[in-house]
Amino acid sequence: MKMKQEALEQIRAQMKRMKEAKGFYAKKLEGIEPEDIRSQEDFEKLPFSEKADLRDAYPLGLSVVPEEKIVRIHSSSGTTGTPVIIPYTKKDVEDWAELFRRCYEIAGITNKDRIHITPGYGLWTAGIGFQLGAERLGAMAVPMGPGNTPKQIRFMEDLHTTVLCATSSYALLLAEEIEKRGVRDRLSLRKGVIGSERWGSKMRERIAHELGVELYDIYGLTEVYGPGIAINCEYNTGMHYFDDFFYFEIIDPKTGKNLPDGELGELVITTLQKEGAPLIRYRTHDLTRIIPDDVPCPCGRTLPRIDVILGRTDDMVKVHGVNMFPGQIEDALKEVQGASSEYQVFIDHENGRDKITLFVETGLEKDGYKELETQIKATVKSRIGVAVIPKAVEIGDLPRSEKKTTRVFDYRY
Repeated sequence: MKMKQEALEQIRAQMKRMKEAKGFYAKKLEGIEPEDIRSQEDFEKLPFSEKADLRDAYPLGLSVVPEEKIVRIHSSSGTTGTPVIIPYTKKDVEDWAELFRRCYEIAGITNKDRIHITPGYGLWTAGIGFQLGAERLGAMAVPMGPGNTPKQIRFMEDLHTTVLCATSSYALLLAEEIEKRGVRDRLSLRKGVIGSERWGSKMRERIAHELGVELYDIYGLTEVYGPGIAINCEYNTGMHYFDDFFYFEIIDPKTGKNLPDGELGELVITTLQKEGAPLIRYRTHDLTRIIPDDVPCPCGRTLPRIDVILGRTDDMVKVHGVNMFPGQIEDALKEVQGASSEYQVFIDHENGRDKITLFVETGLEKDGYKELETQIKATVKSRIGVAVIPKAVEIGDLPRSEKKTTRVFDYRY
């Protein structure tokens, strides 16, 4: 991705603010002056920042504004040890609302929609981001948060909500419960905006079918703003992102070298307008690729795009000397007729060898399990290069989650 001159100037301005604040980034950029960054090549020599760096800045070392300008803080979910605290100014909150509004509009959502919000509220950025965008759009927000599934369904029915916002795990749980209750025809849902975790095409198809909605992937992370920094359009050719707010790079996660557009690697984000806690070359550990701009989107938007998130570099497990990601399992299972979207992987070490057990839900009768397991074993071996012990189970046997679902359990260490 070629850097625009405007982005380069914005980055230099951010660096100046960072150095003047004498916080975390002043140390990170010690010996480097903003005027030293004259080209994209100069920029790509700047050091990366990592989540560990952000933890070291606890509690407010990331802030580059006076304390009286901080109106809110958020903290990333799932953090162990020292949390990462991100300060937001009034401008940051307004910018986040604007980004989310754009995402809703790309998904074809209007101010006539009623938006049912199930992600959590609080330190996590999810729920409140979906609400900010709805309010900026002028739509009715229904701020449910997670849990109490019967009440969720009642509100969707009684309020005639048209848009469901959820993690893919909770969207599936809701879809299954709606199917059990036989109330789908009484709902007014037309679209789903799904974020927070990687989900495969089979899961997408199942949720879309059972809810009768069009689905949209929304991307984001707390360290940047939260969800709302990229979303796919109705043509589903990747996620459009907003290059007036962000500069995206794709790097080789091992070498840190920049990769050409179209190649899979780790997404690195630089914020161009973030006021409270700007980031330069932040390693997300999310695996994706920049879609070359010589392949235009049929929607006609000229916004750049990234592909859906394959997984995370820290989700990778090495088995029998082969690197394996959850996304590869999903891609293999979508080729197997009868296998559902729900699976779990258990890795053990027995008698000096790694053992991988893959549980997969299916709607087939039990007399079809053996043939299904044979197909799963052959397909995974062909696609990923590892041998698994497949175990077919009934739909609903694997646990459901109101938040993110854990797919891989590694008990070797």
